[in-house]
Amino acid sequence: MRMHSPLLRPLASNAPATWRLARAETGLLLAVALFALLAWLLPAQGLPAGYHDFADQRAWGHLPHALNVLSNLPFALMGAWGLLAVRRVPVARIGATRRALAGLFFAGLVLTALCSAGYHWHPDDAGLCLDRLGMGLAFAGLLGLAAADRVAARAGVALAAGVALAAPWAALLAWQAGNMTPWAVLQVGGLWLLAALAWRRPVPRALGFSLLGVIALYALAKGLELADAPVWALTQGLISGHGAKHLVAALAAWPVVRALHRVAEAGPAGADARTMHD
Repeated sequence: MRMHSPLLRPLASNAPATWRLARAETGLLLAVALFALLAWLLPAQGLPAGYHDFADQRAWGHLPHALNVLSNLPFALMGAWGLLAVRRVPVARIGATRRALAGLFFAGLVLTALCSAGYHWHPDDAGLCLDRLGMGLAFAGLLGLAAADRVAARAGVALAAGVALAAPWAALLAWQAGNMTPWAVLQVGGLWLLAALAWRRPVPRALGFSLLGVIALYALAKGLELADAPVWALTQGLISGHGAKHLVAALAAWPVVRALHRVAEAGPAGADARTMHD
């Protein structure tokens, strides 16, 4: 008996697209599993000697390590700006999931500003763990948003949840056991996932932010972090590499903010009510 219900035809026509989406989700899952295995099997590495001895030791009045503390302000500013931009975007434009993941990313930036400022006020292992807790929330939001934009909304939720759980574990392990390897794998693996996702086209109703822009700015920030003392010497004590790293890392949120403004200015035209549930 043949069934010719019109309700079945859309399902049949969407089957290949559904299959391709499942394959992308499988690839993402395998990549995450590989990085988890590396974090577990790679040799433990401790913090480099003198890790907390930053080049810029200047105090301003009663504020120790003043510029390394104050240079976290751009994280808070970008986070607040992004949260305002998220509020301007109708849910029907990008879907509730992407909107929530963008909000998580920007909330993580505000938390990063607070946690990093606290760490730099008195740099030690416990403060570094606190710093990474804030960063971990921002990583979760960013990676989840990237996966939702390039694979599927449910993939974004799953990746964000995984990173939100893995980041505190890695930060606590570095503090309590002196093993930085899982945190290093989380950072490198996150950049690798962003680069891999950048090769994929945005899915329908994606936010469509520039992953390559985020990667370039974050990579520059990491380079400045590694060149803390050389930048301090090059600028004749104006700013250290670590202080500059905070400024550039905060700018890595700009591609997301810009995309949100673009979507908000486009208005609700063409929005599909189905995005309320993606």
